[in-house]
Amino acid sequence: MFHDPRFWSAVAFVLFFVLFGRSLWKPLVSALDGRAERIRAELDEAARLRREAEQMLEDATRDREAALAEAKELVEHSLREAANIAAQARKDAEDTATRREQMAKDRISQAERSALREVRETAVDIAIQATRETLAASLQSDADVDGKIVDKSINDLPGALSQRAA
Repeated sequence: MFHDPRFWSAVAFVLFFVLFGRSLWKPLVSALDGRAERIRAELDEAARLRREAEQMLEDATRDREAALAEAKELVEHSLREAANIAAQARKDAEDTATRREQMAKDRISQAERSALREVRETAVDIAIQATRETLAASLQSDADVDGKIVDKSINDLPGALSQRAA
C-alpha cells in the first residue's frame, strides 16, 4: 500500500484539497455563481423579450383586425354611397327626361295651336276675299238684288242677334 503510487497520488490529492481547497473553492464557486447569474439574467431577459414580442404580436394582430374591419366598413359604406349616387343620378336623369319630354310636348302643342290659328286666319282671309269677289261680281251685275240683300240682311239681323245671345 505505501509502495503503491496510486496510494500516494490519492494522499497528495487529498492534502492538496485540504490545504488549498478553500482558497480554490471560493473563486471556483464565485465564477460558477457569476456564470449562473449571467445565464439567469439572460434567461430573464429572453423571457421579458418574448413577453414583449408576444404583446407586440397581439397588438399588431388587434391593429390588423381593426384595420381590416375599418377597411371593410369603408368598402361597404362606399358601395352604399355609390348605389345611392347611382339611384339619385338615375332619378335625376329620369326627371330631366320627363321634363324635356313635357317641354317638347308643350312646344309641339303650341306649334299645333299656332299652325291651326294661322290656317284659320288664312282660311278666313281667303273666305272673306272670295266672298268680297263673289259679292262684288254679283252686285255689279244686278243692282236691284243689292237692295234686296241689304234689306233682307237688316230684317234678319234681330233674329240672328237673339240666336247668338241665346
